[in-house]
Amino acid sequence: MSQALRVRAAGTGPAHARRPWPESWVAAAFIAPAALVVLFVVVVPLARAAWMSLFDISLVRPGDEPFVGLGNYIEQLTSGDFWAATWRALWFTVVSTGLELGLGLALALLMDQPLRFRWLLRTLVILPWALPTIVNALMWRWIDNAEYGALNALLTQLGILHSYQVWLSNSDLAMWMVILADVWKMTPLVAILLLAALQSVSPELVEAAKVDGATTLQALRHVLLPLIVPVILIVLVLRTMEAFKVFDIVWIMTGGGPANATQTIAIYAYQTAYQGYDFGRGAALGYLIALVIMVLAAVYLRLLGRLGRT
Repeated sequence: MSQALRVRAAGTGPAHARRPWPESWVAAAFIAPAALVVLFVVVVPLARAAWMSLFDISLVRPGDEPFVGLGNYIEQLTSGDFWAATWRALWFTVVSTGLELGLGLALALLMDQPLRFRWLLRTLVILPWALPTIVNALMWRWIDNAEYGALNALLTQLGILHSYQVWLSNSDLAMWMVILADVWKMTPLVAILLLAALQSVSPELVEAAKVDGATTLQALRHVLLPLIVPVILIVLVLRTMEAFKVFDIVWIMTGGGPANATQTIAIYAYQTAYQGYDFGRGAALGYLIALVIMVLAAVYLRLLGRLGRT
């Protein structure tokens, strides 16, 4: 066989027919399943909710769904109930996040010390966070029970209380009890994240500060904390978003009561949509909640960006 025939035969063989796919096709093939899941699980419901928020959809009037445009949003933004629920959600967010950050930092500093049974401490600290939220809420509802709750028994035996308190039925105390339950569960997560940040800081920096005459508190304030501020901001972003849209722990412990004292914005949206059968206003409330969370996250991320440029 001549050289030309061999070249032609080689060019028409199986190896020549199996050309590799372009890299963009391969990437699209790998991404397609996840993209389809996101499309049908996230994008389609969000688009459906946005469409519903433009109509007056109520199960009390089946078949009557007039188009109201931004009417549902305007009605909520001018409603006293909406702003009261928003204020309760913000109060819950600020207090619970602040307590979790302070206690979490203290626990992280403790777990970062060269203690003998440090592994046991870290294991015990993470247990509250490992509990499911529903279990945690039920446990604290039993602890706060007015008749047989452990909290009343403990405080009366210590002489702090002279009679049992109705914790979850008192409009002045119910929100604090819910905050206590949330802080108990979420502080371990904050502590673990801050502990990871602390362990990334070189111990030589702290030792150098102490050699220069700095006390432990001064080394903490001027050396450790500035180095872990980006992680603190990330923790604040995560906890702020979760706390503002809190629903499960409040709903299980108090149901939004007593007298709407613990009715956060998420519970208000749920009651509007699924107890008041007003899905149009409920969908509008869902998007208003998402808007507030986006604004809060944008503020934190802007602060984080400024820190990254300094």
